[in-house]
Amino acid sequence: MKIDKARFIEPGNPPYRRSIKNLYTYEKYIRTPSVGLLTLTTIVKTAVDDTFMYSESISKIKWNDVWDADIIFIGFFTFAATRAYELAQYIKEHSKAILVMGGLHASMNYTEAVRYADYVLLGEGDESVLELIEALRNDRRIDFPGVAYKSENAIQFTGKRPPPMNIDTIPDRDLLYRYRKMAGHNTLWLQIHASRGCPHNCDYCAVVRHFGRDVRTRSPENILEDMRRSIEFQDKRPLPRLYRILWFTDDNFFADREWALSVLRSIIKSGIRYSFTVQARYEVGFDDEMLGLLKEAGFVEIAMGIEFLEDEAFAQYHKRCTRDDVIRSIKNIQKHGLNVRGLFIVGADHHTKGVGDRLADFVMKYDIRGVLIQSMYFVPGTPVYEANKSRLLHLDWSKYNGNVVHFPKNISPYDLQTEIIRASAKIYSPKNLLHALLHRKWREKLIFVGEFLWQMSVRADLKKELPYLENAGKERNDCKPA
Repeated sequence: MKIDKARFIEPGNPPYRRSIKNLYTYEKYIRTPSVGLLTLTTIVKTAVDDTFMYSESISKIKWNDVWDADIIFIGFFTFAATRAYELAQYIKEHSKAILVMGGLHASMNYTEAVRYADYVLLGEGDESVLELIEALRNDRRIDFPGVAYKSENAIQFTGKRPPPMNIDTIPDRDLLYRYRKMAGHNTLWLQIHASRGCPHNCDYCAVVRHFGRDVRTRSPENILEDMRRSIEFQDKRPLPRLYRILWFTDDNFFADREWALSVLRSIIKSGIRYSFTVQARYEVGFDDEMLGLLKEAGFVEIAMGIEFLEDEAFAQYHKRCTRDDVIRSIKNIQKHGLNVRGLFIVGADHHTKGVGDRLADFVMKYDIRGVLIQSMYFVPGTPVYEANKSRLLHLDWSKYNGNVVHFPKNISPYDLQTEIIRASAKIYSPKNLLHALLHRKWREKLIFVGEFLWQMSVRADLKKELPYLENAGKERNDCKPA
């Protein structure tokens, strides 16, 4: 078959729309586009010259440019799956294109995704996407690993594919519609993904199931070039951004210590002067050499996956960590002049009323600068999902974005959602806003103001779910035997 035009689509939840809120509120109608899907777009461009991407994170889709494509790819996470399936049905009604789905949710739940697509690419598609295009062009059978498709009402799965070892592709951000124009928004932080995989095995984490436990890395030289292009892309505009920062989105940048050290030394030697943030586990807080190099290279914060505050929860979900480890790590990171951002999960089996207050008090006591608080999340294919299927409230994937979606053991869904709201309001209170404006550095003042407004929006969305959660709890109690 002929494949001369390819289009990539990233669904939004909710889809982008113009709003004054986009200037100060992240994830309301705007969010940073997927660097993974943009990387695949860049790869396909080498085989199909007319290749382009649309992301509902930053724009509407120009459908007149999509309908006549020969092949259309949709990549998505769990929280955007519902929207992805809506778009797939819409495309099938208006286009004759081959429709391919991929991304974390489609990979982990391909038996669902394949109902809406001609093919599903499982795992990382850096290599399989080109093999698929070549096979379709030559009318060859799809028999290489990493693909699922329907055949005579049965689902065919060609087997698990080894992850690619060469991941040095630098995404071409100009292949994404309106990205250069939208990059001036301070609510968007350009991203660099420098490594893939994680050696750990936390039950709730989909990363190790999708990317594997073997850590694969990009070369320092390749990363530096990506950084230079990213900075140029973000800064080359008439009006400068108020906050200039790049976000290293590796789920565990420090899993390969020697490589991480080499990257930091290369940044320092390169003379690039910018601000960076990076995600990490608590262990990095015990590595003085690493922390010193992070500070020297221009990193301003570490987004730490703290998750829980209780040793029981760490043990239950197989995260090798203790509360004391976390505290010692936070203190040492701060001692090196770096801020700590906390990523938290509530809804563990032993959590009870008051978990929100305990979390907020911890954040303020240890001066954690910024938080993301989510209810326990359940991605199909993870151990926590498989173990708790019977306790899920629903499978409306659009609600799997921080909301309570299960029946916790020792607290009602309604009360747990209320705990998240209470913790957010306590951390981002008017009193704390005033304190930040009076006492923090200008960069941190700006961040706190932005997060204060963002958390207001988050709480408003969480509150919308409270009536449903209250009724769900009542119905469950009514069904219990007397």
